[in-house]
Amino acid sequence: MSSAHSTADSNSRAAGKSVALLTLGCARNETDSEELAARLAAGGWRISDDGENADVVMVNTCGFIEQAKTESIDVLLEASNTGAKVVATGCMAERYGRELAESLPEADAVLGFDHYPDMAARLDDILAGRTIESHQPGDRRKLLPLAPAARQAAAAVVPGHSRAAQADGAAPAAGAPQHLAVVRKRLTDGPVANLKLASGCDRRCTFCAIPTFRGSFVSRTPEEILAEAAWLASEGVKELNLVSENTTSYGKDLPDTQALEHLLEGMAAIDGIEWIRLSYLQPAELRPSLIEAMHRTEKVVPYFDLSFQHSSAKVLRRMRRFGSTENFLALLDQIRAVSPLAGARTNVIVGFPGETEEDVEELMGFLEAARLDSTGVFAYSDEDGTEAVDLDGHVPEDEVQDRHTRVAMLVDELVSQRAADRVGETMTVLVESVEDDGVDGRGAHQAPEVDGTVALVGEVEGLEPGDFVTAKVVDSHGVDLVAELVEEAW
Repeated sequence: MSSAHSTADSNSRAAGKSVALLTLGCARNETDSEELAARLAAGGWRISDDGENADVVMVNTCGFIEQAKTESIDVLLEASNTGAKVVATGCMAERYGRELAESLPEADAVLGFDHYPDMAARLDDILAGRTIESHQPGDRRKLLPLAPAARQAAAAVVPGHSRAAQADGAAPAAGAPQHLAVVRKRLTDGPVANLKLASGCDRRCTFCAIPTFRGSFVSRTPEEILAEAAWLASEGVKELNLVSENTTSYGKDLPDTQALEHLLEGMAAIDGIEWIRLSYLQPAELRPSLIEAMHRTEKVVPYFDLSFQHSSAKVLRRMRRFGSTENFLALLDQIRAVSPLAGARTNVIVGFPGETEEDVEELMGFLEAARLDSTGVFAYSDEDGTEAVDLDGHVPEDEVQDRHTRVAMLVDELVSQRAADRVGETMTVLVESVEDDGVDGRGAHQAPEVDGTVALVGEVEGLEPGDFVTAKVVDSHGVDLVAELVEEAW
């Protein structure tokens, strides 16, 4: 860095402690970052995303797959070039801890989930030049009781949960009920917000390491979630995107056997909230009562984010999952019998150990029959600490990539056709951006950032983000739609 640049940075930093908070990975990480932002602000830190003019750059990392880990490392290295102190936290930091610190001396600290309640004090230490011992990773499933019913009383730090919020006496968000600490500071100002229902996962999929560093499944209490939902509504949020590692498990550790169904009813009663979207649904756990509750609760959008991963029963069993092509198609038929225009998406993994050409053909046949609005296609790769690493029948890397290409090309064709099938459909659209070059939004069948958009045409002057309009789909481009306004905003 030049001396002039260094002087400018010093002057800007003299105004007070500032931290650039950069978030990588999934929607759950985004909610964790907003919890961290609230804690840091309560500790006197100014929050931004400007690493060039910050005292500390904190990177909330992703540690799910190799590509995400590589991106996390790249961002940490880039942050080190700003001259600021660099802190790694989040999933990759929790998963690797000291190993990451030893391999990445550019980071001034590697902090795990247990540091969250007093994160402001830890950044004070780092800014003052004091050494913080790097997080020592361990299997976080061991921090909570084996029996789900006993987990609510446990004292373990779980990001986004009230037990962690109370641990440091963190100030509740402005406008939140005083008896419930909503520890959150919004980092975006759009009409959509993610809302975490739970953390962790009790499933033991052979390809996934998430439970080891996110821990066992534990629900947030309905009171806690509804308080945060009401606060988000007061902040101008119109759509709640409900997230967790496994949303269909919500309530398994609570007394109410239909906790999720009742939670949806409570959210729908909140003034200002117009759309409620459920993400991360496990097909094997999607009970008929939940499908019915989603249909009858007016504000819950007809959208099903279904974690199929594959459709071959043989491959699914090796993944330690349940289902089959026939079962999954029957589930989609059940959903569409109630809501014919419902959106549906999934992710699939190709090249899993033991997968044959016949399995790939079955998967492709399933995708053709399923008529999904969006599908993510991932090439299998070994992940540290997962059972799949030791399975026999590993597919050669070049064959994995070939299968990924074939399935991805098919998916591109199928989702484009599904979008084209919606031409002529009249739908409600949530306006998300209004720019000089156009107005964009999303239909109920499109989740934020992953399922395409709706470009609005016609008499769009005066529209603002957060408006809901009625529009008729007149064209499609890939997964994206073009719709003509037929009714004014409400």
